[in-house]
Amino acid sequence: MKVIICGAGQVGFGIAERLAQEDNDVSMIDTSEVLIDMVTETLDVRGYVGHGAHPDVLAKAGADQADMIIAVTLHDEVNIVACEVAHALFSVPTKIARIRAQNYLKPEYADLFSRAHVSIDVIISPEIEVGKMVLRRIAFPGADDIVRFADDHIVMMAIECMEDCPIVNTPLAQLSQLFPDLVATVVGVFRDGKAEAVRSQDRLVVGDLAYLICKKEHIQRTLDLFGHEEKEAQRIVIAGGGNIGYYVANAIEEKQPRTRIKIIERGRARAEAISDQLRNTIVLHGSVLDQKILMEAGVQDADLLVALTNDDQSNMLSAVMAKQLGCKSNLVLLNDVSFQSLATSIGVEAYVDPKAVTVSRVLQHVRKGRIRSVYSVQKGGAEVIEAEALETSPLVGKIFRDLDLPEGVRIGALYRDGAVLRPSGDMKIKARDRVVLFATLAAVRHVEQLFRVSIQYF
Repeated sequence: MKVIICGAGQVGFGIAERLAQEDNDVSMIDTSEVLIDMVTETLDVRGYVGHGAHPDVLAKAGADQADMIIAVTLHDEVNIVACEVAHALFSVPTKIARIRAQNYLKPEYADLFSRAHVSIDVIISPEIEVGKMVLRRIAFPGADDIVRFADDHIVMMAIECMEDCPIVNTPLAQLSQLFPDLVATVVGVFRDGKAEAVRSQDRLVVGDLAYLICKKEHIQRTLDLFGHEEKEAQRIVIAGGGNIGYYVANAIEEKQPRTRIKIIERGRARAEAISDQLRNTIVLHGSVLDQKILMEAGVQDADLLVALTNDDQSNMLSAVMAKQLGCKSNLVLLNDVSFQSLATSIGVEAYVDPKAVTVSRVLQHVRKGRIRSVYSVQKGGAEVIEAEALETSPLVGKIFRDLDLPEGVRIGALYRDGAVLRPSGDMKIKARDRVVLFATLAAVRHVEQLFRVSIQYF
């Protein structure tokens, strides 16, 4: 697939890195010669210095042959115009744009980004996607990762197996016998630096990060089964009042009005603006690295500090300082992969990777076959995929025990007629079932073939 990416910042680089790894033909455009040099020296991509919305620059990047344009510059208007030009002059089939300003995304303007008005096929808002992820992590503190599929009816969770995990060393096949009414399936594991799909005879060991697919209503029960009974935070301090920090605070005010929230924001104008917009949240102006400000915000009595500034180092240090002052737990935003391995060793308990969230959103539209949703885990080592089974799929009509699934693939749940089903040996996949599965990177291409759209379908 030939892809043009406009914007070589953190988001654009993350997308380019993943697409290049999968042998896609990637061209990147940015006005910064420094960024383009860095990208081309690091990745197997072509770089073009120029304005991503200018026709001549798009032409040089090969827009006339492109299958997709992904506009992720820091400026919404540039992203919008880049997609419009790609559509009008080069007939690029798929156009994806990053939109940061919430004014564009209000429900009353839902029809703005449609073929009848602005020619954008997919809108991605990393700030909102990351904000939703943070909210899920706050709601279920025992999960290391949590993502929803099948119209929010099915959930993927990553759960660490601690010393007191009750099901360690139990064959996975026995779990369905011990808990027959629990709709939850262990589908993968991250062990010794590698993500792998599991089989029914496998066992979990202490230190594993287990990936499970379960029914939404069974999230807490599944966490309890793994020995994670952490309580949801009632007193939260948010470090950073940018788009993500504001989104999280506003959502908590609406959904959990009893939760007490305080925000620390460095910029005075921004602090005043969000203070006017939030109803019950206390906003403090100051540095998240100032111990006096942290104490004024009450981190010594807080259940959770959520660090959401644009600076990874500030996020990590504020989390460590808060912990030393008495804060019970922390959750930080980390963009730099190199910091992610360092974070836990210095006292960071949990982190969110915004690039993983954004890349996953894009991969959904890169994957072939009837793929409805994708979430990338462990730096691209595996994916959790939701796909729709068509009549022509080789999976349809066969009972599970007779399925010849590729190595590295494990099915976790089916969504059929409004019900979530846990796979069993005598169950059959039917046409129109939505299948949620775990696949290692090497097996992804095989998954695409399993859910490909055959000419017979038409």
